[in-house]
Amino acid sequence: MEEKIIFHIDVNSAYLSWEAVYRLQHGEKIDLRKIPSIVGGDESKRHGIVLAKSIPAKEYGILTGESVYSARQKCPNLTIVPPNYEIYMKASNSMMDLLREYSPYVQRYSIDEAFIDYSCHRENHYLDVAYQIKERIKDELGFTVNIGIGPNKLLAKMASDLKKPDRVHTLFYHEIKDKMWPLPVEKLFMVGSKTKRKLNGRGIFTIGELAQLDPDYIYSWLKKPGLLIWNYANGRENSPVKNSSPPVKSIGNSTTTSFDVDNKREGHMFLLAISEMVGMRIRELDLMGDVISLSLKNHQFYSYSHQKKLDIPTDSTNTIYNISKKLFDEMWTGEPIRRFSISISGLCSNDFCQLSLLEEYKERDKALDRTIDRIRYKYGYNSLIRSCFLHSGIKPIIGGVVAEEDYPMMSSIL
Repeated sequence: MEEKIIFHIDVNSAYLSWEAVYRLQHGEKIDLRKIPSIVGGDESKRHGIVLAKSIPAKEYGILTGESVYSARQKCPNLTIVPPNYEIYMKASNSMMDLLREYSPYVQRYSIDEAFIDYSCHRENHYLDVAYQIKERIKDELGFTVNIGIGPNKLLAKMASDLKKPDRVHTLFYHEIKDKMWPLPVEKLFMVGSKTKRKLNGRGIFTIGELAQLDPDYIYSWLKKPGLLIWNYANGRENSPVKNSSPPVKSIGNSTTTSFDVDNKREGHMFLLAISEMVGMRIRELDLMGDVISLSLKNHQFYSYSHQKKLDIPTDSTNTIYNISKKLFDEMWTGEPIRRFSISISGLCSNDFCQLSLLEEYKERDKALDRTIDRIRYKYGYNSLIRSCFLHSGIKPIIGGVVAEEDYPMMSSIL
């Protein structure tokens, strides 16, 4: 049986590349990719953070996620540009359209990553096709990508990270020992900083050292997550390239802020902006939900979440916001927040709903939500916004197809 041929396409410095291409196409003379530059938050606020950086900026030691203020201290001549998620989503969509010319099996993994199953296309050698895709993206769309090739999604993704930018790498089973095992263990997909510390504490510093452990030993120590990364270290992974959307189990949106949110007023505004989009999306699908979840990630990248079960399902923007705000007030301890995520699950059709005598049913609110949706879909999302967002610097509606949140920068599910 022949090995599968899976491609992983990863845009190099995605936000900054797309920003640079857009500006060059509109007459700018300087290529942001060739100078020390970042995409980041408002420099006037010391809690703005770096969302993307150029290779010259990386040479100054600038890190994604650090404060813009800190980045400026490292590089006084740093060029800083604000993010434009609408441009980035258009660039991502253009890349996806190009990739679908090569296979019907294309999975969008994040805004800047995709998988292709090329197993059934043996008429052209996979390496020739990979180089053709890479060059077409560069010539037709203006930005560069890395392409990793392997027998499964895990090894293809690991291959695309080997050396950047603008490269094609392979990582098949017979190459694991030489190409993957010598890498630091934290380079393995799903090994974060906490797991790295645990592994290092027991003398495990490379992927190869993890791969050669007894699986019973690592299971007794780290349980199922340990067995998962042990299998990954040995190149074992078999999830299919999903070219169709799974059934909707929950609807949600999130945002990584361009600055640290360190006060309740701004926190509530981000929750309201996300709730606006979640409400619009669930009503567009003619669904309701009875579980509202809120997840936060702080400035140290620690995540925590709460959820609430409702007595009756809802599709109301105000209800989603009010519950999220209550959850936020209960769980937030005052530390700076960098990511907000709201989702609604326990979905059911909105054509029939059992009402509760204990809760007020607001028919006027329902009619108002629908009217606002119609206006926004006809005249644009910003045609009708809440006045609290005026001059706030916070987008009044966050999420959906015009932002990166539909395709988070990294998912733990291949």
